[in-house]
Amino acid sequence: MQFSFASPRTFKCLTVAAALALGALASRAANAEATLVVEADTGKVLQAENATYPWHPASVTKIMTAYVTLNALKEGRLRLDSVFTVSPIAAAESPSKMGFKAGTQLTVENALTMMMVKSANDMAVVLAEGVGGSIDGFSAMMNANAQRLGMTQPHYVHPNGLPADEQVTSARDLVILARAVIKDLPEYEYFMHIPAMKFGRRVTYNFNRLIGRYPGADGFKTGFICASGYNLVASATRGNKRLIAVVLGSTSGHARAVKAAQLLEAGFGNSNGGLTWLKPALGTVDAMAPIDAAPPNLRDEMCGPKRKRPASDEDAVANSEANSSAALSFFAGGLQPPTLRPEDMIAAAPAQVEPTIVYIGPKKSGADLIAANAVEEAKQTPKAKPRKGKAAAKKQDAADKDAKPAADAKPTAKPAPKP
Repeated sequence: MQFSFASPRTFKCLTVAAALALGALASRAANAEATLVVEADTGKVLQAENATYPWHPASVTKIMTAYVTLNALKEGRLRLDSVFTVSPIAAAESPSKMGFKAGTQLTVENALTMMMVKSANDMAVVLAEGVGGSIDGFSAMMNANAQRLGMTQPHYVHPNGLPADEQVTSARDLVILARAVIKDLPEYEYFMHIPAMKFGRRVTYNFNRLIGRYPGADGFKTGFICASGYNLVASATRGNKRLIAVVLGSTSGHARAVKAAQLLEAGFGNSNGGLTWLKPALGTVDAMAPIDAAPPNLRDEMCGPKRKRPASDEDAVANSEANSSAALSFFAGGLQPPTLRPEDMIAAAPAQVEPTIVYIGPKKSGADLIAANAVEEAKQTPKAKPRKGKAAAKKQDAADKDAKPAADAKPTAKPAPKP
């Protein structure tokens, strides 16, 4: 019997090739999106990819911040009209934020609305300090609630999701949290899908682009930091069926919304590759086993030198909303949902709604609310710059009406300079 051995050079080449192949596989695994679609009432998993892989949550953290705050409301430890104060720590948070000065007071209701619609990082800290006494105290409450709900991977160190290596979650645990909001806080769930808010003259649409575009969309929250990519927890209801979809690590705010819409469409059976009973059962979300690994870091892909990106995902969405008047809204056009692809739905202008008015100070209603909004509008209205010689020009006009110009009179006004 004869044996043939590869030469040292050949063996070395094979070893390098294998290492490169394994590295490529690891890289793809680390950079892939994490997605999950679940039935809200049963917890049945309809589709999952990297669903228990650890991930940086970014601003979807604020779902837990809202959950802890709303639980305190339900337990009677505070009220929607309770007044919190913006601390220097809150005022110093990075955008997206409201930008109020330290010492500004506002109600819990307004802070929650600003946090969930605009993804205001300063409002998350206001709520955390007001409910938990400090960021550390509130983070402990967040972690305790996560453990109580059966979330196995999250670790919270602050309430807004700004970059922190220790802040971790997974698609599986975000679905568990979303289901808890639906089950435990039905009277407050509207905070998860407020379409738009108005502060003075400024109108901000919800950064979850499914709200007002995707038929039946009714929650929850977006998020972005360089390390996480573009994240989204979304839900929608059709008839008696409600689905929750999670997308983590998408390449853009638009892409994550389209992906979530596609997943929901498939879950409702409105796509050729629908998630139907013909597919093998994937069990329930609670039974999914966590993966012990470090969360992927997508900084180079999302924010590297070759990638142009706005200051924040939320700013990008806000700008696109402000300039979307040319887009057609399928709601306004009266089209039926199946006639549009998810891409078309997300590209459309949002449905026209009356934005929720938010304000600073204690609770206001009726005439007081209208007056407070008018005051804020006046503050935000640019003041017209007075023209030089305006009074003199008026006198000259009056004089010109009473006098006939001479035939050879030359204009006394200097021609306007060319721009």
